[in-house]
Amino acid sequence: MDKRRALHAAEKDGQVADSMEVRMELVKRMNAGELTLTQVQDELKKIKRNAKKNGLVTRSQAFSRG
Repeated sequence: MDKRRALHAAEKDGQVADSMEVRMELVKRMNAGELTLTQVQDELKKIKRNAKKNGLVTRSQAFSRG
């Protein structure tokens, strides 16, 4: 349970590159027909790959730290 709280706190503080908010926005764009599933997956991979460069962590890393 502590790990989930740590993840939620990190997302709330804007420290997570691929937060649920970012993921939901990608899904909205897919549902609106702007992106395909493959494009959404590629965009998410790109966000995760650039997280460290931008001084952020991924959801997985935030969960592991908790």
